[in-house]
Amino acid sequence: MSEDRAVFEAALAAQQDGRPAALAIVVETQGSVPRQAGSKMLVWPDGQIVGTVGGGQMEAFVIAEAQAAMRSGESRIVSYDLADPESGDPGVCGGSLRVYVEPLLPPATVLVIGCGHVGKAVAELAKWLGYRVVVSDDRPGYATPEQIPGMDGYLTVAPGDLAEQTPITARTYIVAVTRGLIVDEALLPALLRTDAPYIGLIGSRRRWMITAEALREKGVAQADLDRVHAPIGLSIGAETPKEIAVSIMGEVIQAQRGGSGESLQWPAKSAQAG
Repeated sequence: MSEDRAVFEAALAAQQDGRPAALAIVVETQGSVPRQAGSKMLVWPDGQIVGTVGGGQMEAFVIAEAQAAMRSGESRIVSYDLADPESGDPGVCGGSLRVYVEPLLPPATVLVIGCGHVGKAVAELAKWLGYRVVVSDDRPGYATPEQIPGMDGYLTVAPGDLAEQTPITARTYIVAVTRGLIVDEALLPALLRTDAPYIGLIGSRRRWMITAEALREKGVAQADLDRVHAPIGLSIGAETPKEIAVSIMGEVIQAQRGGSGESLQWPAKSAQAG
């Protein structure tokens, strides 16, 4: 297998498996360099590689840039002179090169916990919106392809064990549409120890107050509890499961993309009234 083909197949596998990676391509060279323009390398988060852009200290620098690109989600072009190691250059070949580094990040994941009417509607809407969707329920027969077809992952697991059964990263948005306080108390402590940027919990304000107090008594810090969006969703007067799903996914998108959640109408009614 050619080196380029190995790199491309690894990149395709990363996308299909929902794994982050980064692609590094030598885009410009001058003088004597270890690899010419067009040389490619795929970098995994742990620093393992497929292909090469030249080896040595310079390649180690490119791997570090690729790992940083995966964390930030931003592409970059880096330049290296290969002339004087004593002044910090990563080589002695005498030339220079530029390398384009592009993160290959899978779609953000929506983890739906609880596969009743609302959970099913959220999962289907999130999938339609282009998210990678994993569904979970502790009850057999709920988180299944028969119940919710076309999802990316199905987990039947106890609430307290969920965080150990699926990766939860800074690109995982958690939608907990559970059926009661007992589940929430078992579920939330482990979720709050993850890097998830959004943890939403369905239920009334009273339900959340009771849950939060129970978790404080178990030693969960208030700063961690403040991460929870409860009650979940935006205030749009939703009633049906599908309407509630729109409310929830609206808040997920807001958390991911930023925004105020205010109406885009212009001029604002208050300004019209004045």
